Amino acid sequence: MVRIRRACATLALVGATVGVAAVPAGAAPVAGPQTTARATTCPTGWGSLAKTGAGAGVAPMTDVRTGRHTCFDRMVVDVPGAGSGVGYTVQYVDKLYQDGSGRYIAVSGGAVLEVRVTAPAYDPETGAATYPGRVAHPLPGVDLTGYRTFRDTRFAGSFEGQTQIGLGVRARLPFRVQQLEDRVVVDVAHSWTATG
Repeated sequence: MVRIRRACATLALVGATVGVAAVPAGAAPVAGPQTTARATTCPTGWGSLAKTGAGAGVAPMTDVRTGRHTCFDRMVVDVPGAGSGVGYTVQYVDKLYQDGSGRYIAVSGGAVLEVRVTAPAYDPETGAATYPGRVAHPLPGVDLTGYRTFRDTRFAGSFEGQTQIGLGVRARLPFRVQQLEDRVVVDVAHSWTATG
């Protein structure tokens, strides 16, 4: 009887050893950080109401560029020599009308943001253009292929020291505007939720 118990115990021990050895190394649970992808948390609270920033200057704008980010699409208006005091007004409009002439400028997208900066697109002393934009045409050098929010850009011109741009976006989404050194930055969120 004792021998039978020892034989059963030995078989049980061998079976357990063989069972553990048969589990592939990759199947064993791994301790440490989770490797599942997490949703990116995006800033919230920007809203979609008009935003303005004071500033006055005569430094002309020279470039408009865009970029894609995890939570938003970005437009940057460069105004070298202006410091951090470039004024702006950014707001959703039903349609874009050129200052001075009142000419309608078509902008594609589900909604249109009118971007105004207090910087002309020309040298105030000579009148020579400092930015190669053409009224009612897309912004030169800006390619919106692959953007989640931006759909179209249109140059509306400069009038009385201000430059006007139409930014077509997918829908009326929250946005923020920042006055930074020598530029104005407009970020339009990909959605109203807090994830990218």
